[in-house]
Amino acid sequence: MLTSIASVALASAVASATTNGGITSMTTPMGLPEYGVLAVITLVTLLSAKLMLAASTRWNNTIECSLDMNIMPLVICFAAIVIYKIIAII
Repeated sequence: MLTSIASVALASAVASATTNGGITSMTTPMGLPEYGVLAVITLVTLLSAKLMLAASTRWNNTIECSLDMNIMPLVICFAAIVIYKIIAII
């Protein structure tokens, strides 16, 4: 059963490739990677860590600088994701 389904799928792929005259187009849709959710989760985690550490006694300029260096690129990525999603809706 599975081999007959695979052979039918292969035959249809070959038939569609030959009807195009041997030329197949391989394009990828323009957009953001699927890992945008990971960037947003990381941004939220770093922002919450910054808020918690700012209230502690261990807060200093080194911690603030290292967190800001990680947060700023993620904020830019988040803004790009939001803008892209808005443009995709419109």
